[in-house]
Amino acid sequence: MAIKIEVFKTDSCPHCPAAVAVAENAKNRFGDKIEVEIVNANNPENIDRAREYRIMAVPTVVINGNVEFIGAPSDEELIQKLESLL
Repeated sequence: MAIKIEVFKTDSCPHCPAAVAVAENAKNRFGDKIEVEIVNANNPENIDRAREYRIMAVPTVVINGNVEFIGAPSDEELIQKLESLL
């Protein structure tokens, strides 16, 4: 089963593009071992989901249902976390 990464972002967030890029880099590295979903927290359809995780700031990276990073992680930080779960 693939590791699921959810990156919660907003369009106005200056740090969110970095978090999205790190997740996409991880997808390129790990391929089918991970699944990446970019979640726009401004979208009304995603507000309840953000509340479930108690997200108060973006970017927030959720891995397998657990909030792992608040703020954009570095490539190394995300890779280390993912490798510990594989």
